[in-house]
Order: sequence, then structure tokens, then C-alpha cells
Amino acid sequence: MSVRRADSLGGRAAVVGIGATEFSKDSGRSELKLAVEAVRAALDDAGLTPADVDGLVTFTMDTSPEITVAQAAGIGELSFFSRIHYGGGAACATVQQAAMAVASGVADVVVCYRAFNERSGRRFGSGVQQREPTAEGAALGWNLPFGLLTPASWVAMAAQRYLHTYGLTPDVFGHVAVTDRRHAARNPAAYFYGKPITLADHAASRWIVEPLRLLDCCQETDGGQAIVVTSAERARDLRRPPAVIVAAAQGAGRAQEQMTSFYRDDLTGLPETGVVARQLWRSSGLTPSDIDVGILYDHFTPFVLMQLEEFGFCAPGEAADFVAADALPLNTHGGQLGEAYLHGMNGIAEAVRQIRGTSVNQVSGAARTLVTAGTGVPTSGLILGTDD
Repeated sequence: MSVRRADSLGGRAAVVGIGATEFSKDSGRSELKLAVEAVRAALDDAGLTPADVDGLVTFTMDTSPEITVAQAAGIGELSFFSRIHYGGGAACATVQQAAMAVASGVADVVVCYRAFNERSGRRFGSGVQQREPTAEGAALGWNLPFGLLTPASWVAMAAQRYLHTYGLTPDVFGHVAVTDRRHAARNPAAYFYGKPITLADHAASRWIVEPLRLLDCCQETDGGQAIVVTSAERARDLRRPPAVIVAAAQGAGRAQEQMTSFYRDDLTGLPETGVVARQLWRSSGLTPSDIDVGILYDHFTPFVLMQLEEFGFCAPGEAADFVAADALPLNTHGGQLGEAYLHGMNGIAEAVRQIRGTSVNQVSGAARTLVTAGTGVPTSGLILGTDD
């Protein structure tokens, strides 16, 4: 994918299997075991075996290397293995890497995975505890002394500017939280199953870092999720209806940093998301009106609003009203606010379920789903579709 022209990846690969562990606050087992459980579940869902796999992709943050997962899962020789950087921004890019490997003939069956004990082990929400000397660490060093120590504090800067620019109040973020929790309440796999909230509940939740309240912040979760990718041709002969990879993209904006891009000309948007949006629309030939379901990365509610605006679903400053009007089915699994925080990988699984017609909050006739990855960092996105 080039930022200047359409690519030829679309339609050449498909997601054919999804698998996950339970989502919990204390898994009671190692991250490697979680990864292997998810990989095996995804292969079983696809009707494939470990012997069919010749490629693995994960995150640089993952503690379970590809070769270790291969050994523990009973996978044999690998012809492709890869890792994507930038935390949650890597989610959709793992599938893009898998699709490129399959489309180029480098691998036949690639499994993307992410597993962590993010609640019982290392909690990302606790912020920067220690950092090895790196260029990224040096960039953070300009902000940490002023109290910007956690992801919530980094996002709060942009959220405050967004509210100021458009004359809004923090209550507008509640529309995202309420929507996610409404869907989670009907999803037995969700941590907040049976627990919807109201706008009043959102407004009454405690401040974390103004203008973010507790209910604006995603969960911390233990669990694993895996996604199986193969060629579109082979996918047609497997157990489940394929979710065809219509388009896939990565993006980093000008003056990009990892969560602290405060020196850009404008803090009211997400330029890295804009890069992904332009690439996805250009390569797929689709527009926002063609999307049936949006699975938008929701580690913090303000960035969901900004993503809708970057993708052109609505004008700048109008996303809260767009969400309130249910103009687009959004995060039908409950999102990371309601189902689980799996660095966006569980969102890809929900997009696949929508294409298959098996979501607990199924959108009738869903044929095109948009999935996004972590925002505020270099990011990625997918459009998945039916095999027609």
C-alpha cells in the first residue's frame, strides 16, 4: 500500500478462523499458554490444524515469540514470522502482514495472535514505570516531568483541545461509552455482560484525568485472541464463510510520536488515522456510506469521535451527535470499554462475526466492516467483506 496510489492486495486473502480465551481479570496462567489456547481455538474454528500453519505474526509488545508459540502449539516449520510495533496500533497491521505474505506466496496459512495478562500482570494503565534508553523514550522525557505519566493523561491533552475547539463539554464522550456498554450487555463473552450504562452513569463516574472520566477509559484484561489468514481461493473450501480482506493499511502522520504528538499544528484530529482512511478508501473504492458496521479502537472515548471524523463519516466536531443518532452500528461486541481490552484483536474477531452473520448483535445484511487499530500512535486499519 502506498500513501499515493491504490494497492493490489484487496481480495487476495481472507480471515478464515478466529479464536480466543475467556476474557478475565486474572487468567491464572502464563501469557504463552493464553497465546497457544487462542491459536488452537482459531485453527479449530477454521477447520485447520497446526500442521497447516507456516506463518505467525504478533506485536513487538507480546512476550510470547513466534517460534515459542509454534513449538508450544505443535506448529512445524515456519516460512514467515513478523512483529508489528506501536502497541494497539499494530492490531490490523498483523492481518495486513499476513495477507501480504499469503498474496505473495511467502506463506500459505498465517496466524496473527496477541496474548497478555494486562490486568493481573503488567498494567499499561499504570503508566511508565521504567524505560530503556531509546529515541521514543527521549520523546517521552519531554512530557513525563510535567505529570503526563499515563495513557489517559496523554489522551486528555488532545481531548481537552477537541472540546475547546468545538465548544463541547465532556458529557459528549458518554455517547461512545453508552453505545459500547449497550452492546456488551448482550454479549456473554463481555466482561460487562448484562451491565449497560446511561449517560447519567457516565457523567457520575469519577475523573481520571480531566476531561476523561472512568467510563471513558478501556478495561484492563487478561486473555488471548488469534486470527487465521489464508488465500481467498483456499478460504472458500474451509469450514466457515470467509471474511475477505478488501483493504488493509498502516499509517503514521507528520510529526508523529507515540501518544505524545503535541507539537502538531492541530490537536483536534488523528492524522495517522487520516493516512489509513485515505489508503483504505482509495484501495477499496468504497466510501463511508458503503460501511455496514464500524469496529473502532476505543481505548479512550474521545479518539472514537476523532476517528469517525477522520474517516469522513461526519464533519469535524459532529461525531458525538453521529454516535448518539446510531447512524452507524458501532463496536457491536462492546468494544474495549465493554467486552475486553485485547489491543484491538477482539475487534477484528467481531468484524469477522458480522461478515459471517454470527454476532450476538448482528447487523442485518452486514457485507462490509471497517476495523481500526490503536490511535495516538502509528496505526492500521482493515475493511473486511463477504466473498461475493
